[in-house]
Amino acid sequence: MTQQGVRWTADQVLALAPDVASRKAGSKLGAAGPWSEAGSTDEGTVWGLCKGSGSKPYQTVVDIADASGPAYKCSCPSRKFPCKHALGLLLLWAGGDGAVPGAEPPDWAEQWLAGRRKRAEDKKAAGAGGSASGQADPEAARRRAERRAARITAGATELEQRLADLLRGGLAAAEQAGYGLWEETAARMVDAQASGLAARVRELGAIPGTGPGWPVRLLEECALLHLLDQGWLRRERLPEDLAATVRSRVGLPASAEGPPVRDRWLVLAQYDTADSKLTTRRVWLYGADSGRTALLLSYGAAGRAPELALPVGLALEAEVSPYPGAGQVRAALGEQFAPPAPVAIRPPGVSTAEAATRYGEALRADPWLDSVPVTLDRVIPAPDGDSWQLADADEDAALPLTPVARSRPGLWRLVALSGGAPVKVFGECGHQGFTPLTAWPHGAGAAVPLC
Repeated sequence: MTQQGVRWTADQVLALAPDVASRKAGSKLGAAGPWSEAGSTDEGTVWGLCKGSGSKPYQTVVDIADASGPAYKCSCPSRKFPCKHALGLLLLWAGGDGAVPGAEPPDWAEQWLAGRRKRAEDKKAAGAGGSASGQADPEAARRRAERRAARITAGATELEQRLADLLRGGLAAAEQAGYGLWEETAARMVDAQASGLAARVRELGAIPGTGPGWPVRLLEECALLHLLDQGWLRRERLPEDLAATVRSRVGLPASAEGPPVRDRWLVLAQYDTADSKLTTRRVWLYGADSGRTALLLSYGAAGRAPELALPVGLALEAEVSPYPGAGQVRAALGEQFAPPAPVAIRPPGVSTAEAATRYGEALRADPWLDSVPVTLDRVIPAPDGDSWQLADADEDAALPLTPVARSRPGLWRLVALSGGAPVKVFGECGHQGFTPLTAWPHGAGAAVPLC
């Protein structure tokens, strides 16, 4: 599927960019001017020399045929992944105007490819040979798990007392206390190895004084946090799926232990969120045969994009294994049988009313769920006073867009794509509204990333 006649779109290439600056810089390098000795193979390798500020051009090579997503190598000093040169080279290749002809790779590109193949084989062999010997002492693992559970229990008990003190003193005092009190409480949860509780405490601290109705929002979030605390303290009484969800929500790690599902997985969306310590990449997949939706999570150090990159609108034949928990859609990418390739698959869509119903039903399994993945069919972006909404073309119903969606440039791409006509939109539907991530024009047309 990576033959010379099959090309990605510019949107699919730019969806790989780690940030807006890289997207703009890569777009400027998507013309033939700075490139020389560019070429590609039927197997999915693209290379070229890009003129830079130094005397020697940068050597850039991309392995498109890597089953886990494109792999990149560039001699430039950039720490971004992929760099602007890799993006520019892929844009040049995607143009399909003969600027990247078929050829044999030069030595420097072939050496990198050979090294990648050897490392992949060594890793596979090491995994097969070391699976038995690498098992940890089960008794030691059990004792570590018990010690951590005891620390989390102590942290949850302390947090319950702090929530009770807050409500006893009145929510108005939360605004006067400032953020320091919340940060101190979050630090205590970190000490208790309950990172999930710490994150929710920090979210509480950001609510006071944020406009009309903040006490109501604070009370709602306090109730959810109280529910999570009680779920942990009474986890032995919960159904196993719900107990697994509680363990995940408080911050305990889990493994993808569900049976692997082999399918042609369409890449629905990919986007990054970042804080001072970590960059988190979310990749949404849709199984063409199974009809399942799966979420892949990968992480990178602050300021650096995670390595997993799957272009939106392509599909890969692979296995994914689900994580435990009630209503959970997170999965781990397993063995890949073919590299990502263009397909004509589109996920089936629902109405805005059905999307809201799906979110409500999902909350029964996971009360702390912020949103669910949903594809809306035949909706039209329309202004709603100072805000925006997605209105059903065939029904008198609509979903408001979230504040995050209204602040993204993708909103205007969606409006331009629609032009007042119905479109199909994939995104996340939750208590704040709908966040569009990818759209398809009515009829034929490639996926358009919106994030």
